Amino acid sequence: MVLLHKKTAADKKTTQKKTNKKTKSELEDIIKPIPEKPAHESDTNDDKMYFMALGGLEHVGQNMYVYKYKGKYLIVDCGMGFLEEEIGAGDVQYCDTSWLEKHKKDVVGFVITHGHEDHIGALKFIWPKFRKPIYCTRFPAEILRQTFDGIELDYNPEKDIIEFDANGATLDLSPFTVETFHVSHSVPEAQMLIIKTPAGKILHTGDWTFNDDNPIEPGTDYVRLREIGSDPKLLACVCDSTSASRQTPQTTETQVRETLTEIMKNAPGRVFVTGYSRSIARLKMFAEAAHAAGRIAAIKERTNPNPVPFVGLPEFRQIGIEFNYLNEGDIYLHRDIKDLPAEKQAIFLTGSQGEKFAMLTRLCHGQVKELKLLPTDTVIFSAIIIPGREQDVSYLYNKLARMGIKTHTIFDTDHIHASGHAGRPEFERFYDMVHPQVSIPMHGDYINEMLNGKMAMERGGAKQMMVVHNGEMIALSDGNEAYVAETIETRFVVMEGETERSADDQVYKNRKKIAMNGAVFVTLPVDKKGFLKGTPEVSSAGIFESDDTGFMKRQIQIEITKAIDGLTKTERKDKNNLVRAVQTASNKVVRASLGADKKPQYSVHFVQK
Repeated sequence: MVLLHKKTAADKKTTQKKTNKKTKSELEDIIKPIPEKPAHESDTNDDKMYFMALGGLEHVGQNMYVYKYKGKYLIVDCGMGFLEEEIGAGDVQYCDTSWLEKHKKDVVGFVITHGHEDHIGALKFIWPKFRKPIYCTRFPAEILRQTFDGIELDYNPEKDIIEFDANGATLDLSPFTVETFHVSHSVPEAQMLIIKTPAGKILHTGDWTFNDDNPIEPGTDYVRLREIGSDPKLLACVCDSTSASRQTPQTTETQVRETLTEIMKNAPGRVFVTGYSRSIARLKMFAEAAHAAGRIAAIKERTNPNPVPFVGLPEFRQIGIEFNYLNEGDIYLHRDIKDLPAEKQAIFLTGSQGEKFAMLTRLCHGQVKELKLLPTDTVIFSAIIIPGREQDVSYLYNKLARMGIKTHTIFDTDHIHASGHAGRPEFERFYDMVHPQVSIPMHGDYINEMLNGKMAMERGGAKQMMVVHNGEMIALSDGNEAYVAETIETRFVVMEGETERSADDQVYKNRKKIAMNGAVFVTLPVDKKGFLKGTPEVSSAGIFESDDTGFMKRQIQIEITKAIDGLTKTERKDKNNLVRAVQTASNKVVRASLGADKKPQYSVHFVQK
């Protein structure tokens, strides 16, 4: 038997006091005030380094990456991307920087890896919000200066855009030190970055491949890549993943030249080649191929003689000549060779992605007065299809086929395009040299990022991979497991004219709804009490305007009149009730005529009588 000691009231009181005293002491030691924001946002003694993307993860385009250390922010790249679906606005979107603007005073600058639009194209919209120095090589610097001048942006060409040597440089952006070195890509002067702080080093690859026979500049700096890749203090490798799933070895620019030469020799008439405007190496190969085939190379200049506020193919040709990537006589303008026999002409033009106002698209629509496509022409697509542009490019393929024009694409002709992005063979070489503690795949769809991270672990010895979403901030420190410290809400915006809107703005949702379901516009003549004082006026877009009998319109007017007449005096006083009556009455007629799934957009306007 167990005897229990029965406590007296005094014993209980004494014990309770002791217990309370002890608990209070323990709580004082354990419980701390809840900080208003995450520790890394407020603690300047935090010794971790942070990485996040506002755009560029799990998709292609809109590249904008942020590094943080000791309360300071470094921005790498600032690009645009194609809209993933038609929303009735422009063709491009870019990152919303609302969160970053709150830390504007702590941003040390922008560092640009290379001059492609998906890495620099949004600066004209975003840079004015920060007005921090942009560090880049001369090629993207020239593009930016011409772009800023074209839109009449207020900036200092020397102080706001600071050039560094394309062969390698060290930038002091305290508390960051950024070392750059050259890597091969499909645009000149591409750079990898080594971002250093006392917390460690991160290799940020930008876009890259190992195309070692680049005809206009040296190849990748493998010596520096091996040095940084073998450093045990390399916290992470933030690596381009665009083409990680490609299994075949990289096509070289020299192979592209040989392919173009063979096609040009056998083509009966003019040869049109479409590709990326700023791929200066491809322009060089195009010119050499034309010369070898006995043709004269030219670009198709714009038909509009007025200056335009953007940098296009003519400007890239001129930049290539000024920077000695092209010779003066390599490529002429089309107007200089248009009178030559067709079999002597080779013409490079824009439109490889089916862009609405690009030259090839306009030619297919018959919108270029001085140049018409002929059945004897040959059109070469020296480019891949950028994700999101499949439908537009497919239109061009089919349109050209219906016109009887022979085409060459990546789907039917080998070695017609040299990608600027690494595939599996190049990744294997890369991770034989680069051994990060953590792999952070970027710039590619999810499956390619996963393949990149898997190779980093299997081949490069990475202990961890972080396949994260835009807005997830990764904390990195030497020898420790990386983790997501905070999640920032991210989104993309569209600039339409001078108006900046979110890509999911209600305006765009309404446009899409109207495009799919049409719209009904109703004008109600009513008095102050909400009684009808005449017949409702009804019109539509995409509903009944082709009905010559006017039957549906009259039925809608009748049903609206019935519905409003059926409202009580109290209900009429609220205009929202009148609007709902209009929608219900109109839907009754529209769905009976066009189907139960038809959901038009309604606009109701009141006229006081």
